[in-house]
Amino acid sequence: MDFQILLSNLTNPTLLFFVLGVFAVIVKSDLEIPASSSKFISLYLLFSIGFKGGQELSHSGLTTEIVYSLLFGLTIASIIPLYTFFILKRKMSISDAGAVAAAYGSVSAVTFVAAVSFLEAQKIIFGGHMVAVMAFMESPAIIMGVILLMKFDVENNTKGKLTETIKHSFTNGSVLMILGSLIIGLIADTKQAEGIKPFTTDIFKGFLAIFLLEMGMVTARRFSAFKKYGWFATAFAIAIPLINGCIVAALSGLFIHDIGNRFIFAILSASASYIAVPAAMRLAAPKADPGLYIPMALGITFPFNITIGMPLYYLIIQHM
Repeated sequence: MDFQILLSNLTNPTLLFFVLGVFAVIVKSDLEIPASSSKFISLYLLFSIGFKGGQELSHSGLTTEIVYSLLFGLTIASIIPLYTFFILKRKMSISDAGAVAAAYGSVSAVTFVAAVSFLEAQKIIFGGHMVAVMAFMESPAIIMGVILLMKFDVENNTKGKLTETIKHSFTNGSVLMILGSLIIGLIADTKQAEGIKPFTTDIFKGFLAIFLLEMGMVTARRFSAFKKYGWFATAFAIAIPLINGCIVAALSGLFIHDIGNRFIFAILSASASYIAVPAAMRLAAPKADPGLYIPMALGITFPFNITIGMPLYYLIIQHM
């Protein structure tokens, strides 16, 4: 059974398209997804998961578990950058350590989408409120990263940027789209919402496959810039998500009983942001090297989570 889950994930069409994207760059193919199409697909995926989450949330109402879930998510997103920063600054500059810590404390919407696809393959449902949890977990890690930079990097002029960075973390396009879609799904009439269900649901996996094809190409192109940072960055990009995901998969059972929700929590805690955080760090930590934290999140952590991480976290949840 355990091997079947791993095999099923490794042969998932969306993952195979990711591998195809990597292969296309390795063989120097001229395969390319137009930038405008890529942006549209990104917005569509965020819109779809946000809207469907809002609809689910409108049916479930505000329960004690939802409140606990939001608080748990905010706590995770605040603690992870705090402890990882002190590990990172032993080998990296303060600016790079702060940016990487923020990336690993924040979350990846694309990894969330892949996790949803995994749960659908296992025929397991999850609460719509988990979309809200994901959206709210973007900002605390960014804020925590800026606070750490303000405290430890005396040369980096981050004073006065915290308010602007907080605003940016909420108005960032990806965060705004998913939060806005969530709210619209929450207040939209259920019968009217059925009218766009073919767009929000039926074509979702096809767009996800094309998006991951491009993610594979982006990963392969940026990985060469990452290699100069050596074994430490590689080990961190695997070990920290693995530790975070396994711990949350085990501990979440103390107050969350739904397998789907626990799995989402595990994958969110194990993921790393390569969209919202880089945009925020350009402002808050201009000395931080995007050639470090983007390939770490996209080139190592993302493939690890969708191949090995998700089946592993799922098995832990099943047995605990």
